[in-house]
Amino acid sequence: MSLFERQEKGDVAVIVHINFSQESKNEELEEFYDLVRSAGAQSVATITGSRQKPEAKYFLGTGKAEEIRLAVQENEANVVLVNHALSPAQERNLEHLVKCRVLDRTGVILDIFAQRARSYEGKLQVELAQLSHMATRLIRGWTHLERQKGGIGLRGPGETQLESDRRLLADRIKQIKKRLIKVRRQREQSRRSRKRAELPTVSLIGYTNAGKSTLFNRLSSASVYAENQLFATLDPTLRRIELDNKQAIVLADTVGFIRHLPHDLIDAFNATLQETKEADLLLHVVDAGAEELADHIQQVEQVINMVGAETVPQILVYNKIDSLGTFPRIDRDEHNKVIRVWISALEGKGLELLLQTIEEFFRTEIVRKRLSLMPNEGKLRSKLFEQTIVLEEQYTESGDLLIDFECSDELYQDFCRIEGFQDKLIT
Repeated sequence: MSLFERQEKGDVAVIVHINFSQESKNEELEEFYDLVRSAGAQSVATITGSRQKPEAKYFLGTGKAEEIRLAVQENEANVVLVNHALSPAQERNLEHLVKCRVLDRTGVILDIFAQRARSYEGKLQVELAQLSHMATRLIRGWTHLERQKGGIGLRGPGETQLESDRRLLADRIKQIKKRLIKVRRQREQSRRSRKRAELPTVSLIGYTNAGKSTLFNRLSSASVYAENQLFATLDPTLRRIELDNKQAIVLADTVGFIRHLPHDLIDAFNATLQETKEADLLLHVVDAGAEELADHIQQVEQVINMVGAETVPQILVYNKIDSLGTFPRIDRDEHNKVIRVWISALEGKGLELLLQTIEEFFRTEIVRKRLSLMPNEGKLRSKLFEQTIVLEEQYTESGDLLIDFECSDELYQDFCRIEGFQDKLIT
């Protein structure tokens, strides 16, 4: 069975979790159980232990490795899932000992991503991440690596099976990267169109399973897949919504983050995470009742920094207040700036406060002016119709054109930089 092949009846898994004295190396066991369930596997045994540092051969000690082998035999498990990042050699050594597949934390996350991807771009990104991960693990399962390929026309000097596989992998990776470049160009074109139309973008970000998709569905009346499982959303979804003040914005739902998100995935999902980097406002959705709340916020901040979105303004949205029995509210700092909004996306509570917050963030000073144009200044007239709201236009007896318009103060300042523009202003 190949690395990412799935059994129809589902996998029976032995879970392995080690606690290290160095806190930064530790993972959450409960979170890994959620990952395993999201991957569709049934955990039948959990092997835990403590170590100062990973051991070179098996990642864990020989005695603990033997314990895993016995657990696999007793429970007739067909996969061992390790809640840590293993080296290819460690993964291979464990497989040789326990006589079944071994997947590390990255492999489990990749498997979930492979199940969740729906769009063409998402599937390409997952396959690229899988192949990049697989490239270091090609020796898995081969017993004939140093044999030459045989058969009619293939005997004699030539590639080994391993060399052939490496070449095929490299060719496929190159092919996917080319396709992704094309897809990303199209996404960039859409992004430029939104900029030209002056539609601000609000991106929902947050730890996986914080309730982003449920909130997205509530705000946009969309039907994005939303389940109580990790990485329910993988593909970015964009919707245009209108605020109470008639201003339109683009709302983006993005992939959830998780602690120690593999670098391969961050690289592969760069286009998806670009929506985060290019946003005008980030709504950082958190599970208000999560025990690891502070850690989840910190993990998301780390990924935000990695994709270069640390300068984008951010507002915390404390979701799932229904589990706390608290009421919707807005928290402000000493300058009356919104820092936190408490809501329940599931029950639809506090959404009006969140929309009010978004509206407040994008509220700009509106400038109203009157301009007098000569008949040969049609280019400037077109620009006014394209970029401002023209309230009224009328011709004078002398043939000049009077235009009443309104726009943001920022855009008005841009117009004032056009040579001779201010000379044409009447009011």
